[in-house]
Amino acid sequence: MAIASLAAIASVSFAVPAAAATTAQIRVDQVGYATGETKAAYLMGTTSNAGASFSVVDSAGKSVLSGKVGASTGKWSTAYTAVYPIDISALKTAGTYQIKVGSTVSPSFKVDSANALFSPIADDVVKFFQAQRDGADVISGVLNRKPSHLTDKSASVYNVPTFTGDDTISSKMSKTGATIDASGGWFDAGDFLKFTVTTSYAVTNLLLSERSRPSTSLTAEAQYGLDFLSKMWDAKNGVLYAQVGVGGGSSKENFVGDHDVWRLPEADDKLNVKAGDENYYIKYRPVFAANKAGQKISPNLAGRVAAAFAVAAQNLAATDRTKATQYLSTAAAIYGLANTAGGSIVSAYPHGYYPESSYLDDLELGAAELALAANALGDNRAGTWTTDAGKWAKAYLASSDQGTLNVYDTSALGHADLVKLLRLKNSPKVDVTEAQLTGDLARQLSDGVAEAAKSPFRTGASVTDFDVASHSFGFVATALLYGQLTGKHDYDAFATQQRDFALGSNAWGTSLVVGVGSTFPHCMQHQVANLAGSLTGGAKVAVGAVVNGPNKASLFKEIDSLPDGGKSCGVSSFKTYDSTASRYMDDVRTWQSSEPAIDFTSTAALAFSLTAAG
Repeated sequence: MAIASLAAIASVSFAVPAAAATTAQIRVDQVGYATGETKAAYLMGTTSNAGASFSVVDSAGKSVLSGKVGASTGKWSTAYTAVYPIDISALKTAGTYQIKVGSTVSPSFKVDSANALFSPIADDVVKFFQAQRDGADVISGVLNRKPSHLTDKSASVYNVPTFTGDDTISSKMSKTGATIDASGGWFDAGDFLKFTVTTSYAVTNLLLSERSRPSTSLTAEAQYGLDFLSKMWDAKNGVLYAQVGVGGGSSKENFVGDHDVWRLPEADDKLNVKAGDENYYIKYRPVFAANKAGQKISPNLAGRVAAAFAVAAQNLAATDRTKATQYLSTAAAIYGLANTAGGSIVSAYPHGYYPESSYLDDLELGAAELALAANALGDNRAGTWTTDAGKWAKAYLASSDQGTLNVYDTSALGHADLVKLLRLKNSPKVDVTEAQLTGDLARQLSDGVAEAAKSPFRTGASVTDFDVASHSFGFVATALLYGQLTGKHDYDAFATQQRDFALGSNAWGTSLVVGVGSTFPHCMQHQVANLAGSLTGGAKVAVGAVVNGPNKASLFKEIDSLPDGGKSCGVSSFKTYDSTASRYMDDVRTWQSSEPAIDFTSTAALAFSLTAAG
């Protein structure tokens, strides 16, 4: 979630030498390619490069493959008038390689098994969640994290205020009289807010990753997020809490919000403030509920939070039946309060932070995971929840609000697990068929393929829209789930292209995952990374973080000034590769492209885990 309203002072970027506008570039997946998969790199140049010869050399400089670049896939920019695919699929021997076209040389990349290449990356993305920990139980790590927001342990619940504009509060803040333990959990993004909507999505992805590829660090981090969700659910009173902290402040009421102050999170506990002081809500963070006691819960939240607890129940069914049963009970209670009669959808306060518009996908996911958990534990409600999942899947398939896997659309996860339910012995008859569910997975992937056909780099997610990295990893995960379910490989090459894009095979030649690849983000809009990390790309970076990525060029016409207390950090070399439509900046000021988030990173965790698991 973007940090946009900040105090202004001038920013000075440090420069990395920019390539000349007409100098050809070779773009590759900077991690590498699995031995048996389709492998494509790209020569970004001009029409004069048509028919150019390429060679692939190994680490000893020996040529192991040669050929001609393919026909141009299109014009990228005024400077780069042609992009040529380089097919290196014949490269199947494990090793480290580079591609040469004349005097132009690519970054090094590896060829190896999918597990050897991507298991370490799946472990790396978990490190970002460790860096995002709030509360007493933080992991110091390279960013020297310290316990933070200990006052959240006894946080006051507030009535939801009135918001105007992006996040300005236009009404008085009023307490309900309730207090809860809201400590722990993860910071949502580069700020210090905590949201149930994104935490539940991230927990579900991490738990599904654990299902496909067990990992001690993954298990521990998923549990950390789940423990926070447990605090957000008041079982006694039937209340689900949606948010901890407030982003924007109020000039009328003379207080600031989280987005107005650039600092390390542990500084908040040291503030000496009282009610009415400007920084009061920085230290004593308000909690907002999604529903009133015992009343119905916004169905998107009910579905996805239930899913998180239900997948946890599945994963523990064989090893800790008591805890698994407890999680199933929690999931069932939350799902049972879903408001399916319509009304406004609650995601965050204000809603514009996460403008979710659908809930049918979340209810399908919640019901499917409940049914799988019930089957694993021998609970006789499995059939009812399977039927429910089918009902919500049918409604989703008939709706006009359909997307692809990301924080706003979880249907791919729901479809995949509902298919598993339909294949179980004695599964009840439901309102959808397996063919319809796998057909919609194919629809989601086909939408990406259609978009990729228009992109010189065969990118399925639009580079002129938000969340391009997350959508790209969503395509990877969806294609792998589709392949597992159907045994078909129709979208394997497409999935590889989307992973390649996110790991460096793009116009800017940068990985969108911190610490991964030879070129990656160093100047995220992330307060801890900026203040405690490195400005030069050394060891102190928030490894594993996934940033938004390139975005619509017009969004960069007004760039935030460096916040008071922020360290100037910006890499200037990427401007050379911008097009008139799309831009990428690795700069602490640009939330448009350089802010990381737990939803982006959890989607990547699932994609890498499924890839590594084969």
